[in-house]
Amino acid sequence: MGFERLDFYKGKVMINLLARDLDNAVAVSEALDGHVLVGVLTKSYPTVEGCVADVKAYLQKLKNVSVGLGAGDPKQWKMVAEVAAQTDPGHANEVFTGAMYCQGALAAAGCTHTVVNCLMSPTGTPGKVKISTGPVSCQGKDLIVDVEDAMALMRDLGLPSIKYYDIHGTAHLEELKVVAAAAVKAGIPIMEPTGGISPDNVREIVKICHNAGCQYIIPHIYTSIIDKETKLTSVELAVKSFEEVKAAIG
Repeated sequence: MGFERLDFYKGKVMINLLARDLDNAVAVSEALDGHVLVGVLTKSYPTVEGCVADVKAYLQKLKNVSVGLGAGDPKQWKMVAEVAAQTDPGHANEVFTGAMYCQGALAAAGCTHTVVNCLMSPTGTPGKVKISTGPVSCQGKDLIVDVEDAMALMRDLGLPSIKYYDIHGTAHLEELKVVAAAAVKAGIPIMEPTGGISPDNVREIVKICHNAGCQYIIPHIYTSIIDKETKLTSVELAVKSFEEVKAAIG
């Protein structure tokens, strides 16, 4: 599967963000020249059908939509897969244990344009990652493995993208360096750092991934650019974030 539908700036980077509604999504996308993935969170919908309807409406105006869990909620993994399979949105966010199911659902539905990421988390120790991010595994003892082993599992499963969450802004930069380097070594093309990213720190975070040699980088920037009163994603702050991202890759 290629990534030709994802509109990366300089073939390298784009931003994943949220929007209050379709008008807000279109405004932000236009301001960023389409180098953006707007998230639609399944957790916000009581039914698959309602979420599918909104994703399809967004896809009438946007090239891609990022179907999300909602704060990494593992209980949403199957709904993400079901919505993605009915819409071929371009991008889907999954827990580590649900990502292959999602890819299978997409393939069974004949969807060929959607990238599925898989969620792994920092542990506080460079070189170690937590992969017990599914609805059952997250309730037990943390399953922590060497990052190289996590990459090998991803290769076995044919997964192209790592959603590295929650990095708490700049709290896990050393770990991010190791994960990014391991992804490059393993041939995993997409790195998606997520959690606590803002216009003030996104340049440093993207630069780490870029310097490691990541082929594609998709930072997720959420609450830091959302107006607390209106709940609208600020076009101004989105543009500021994008300028920082562009500066990071030169």
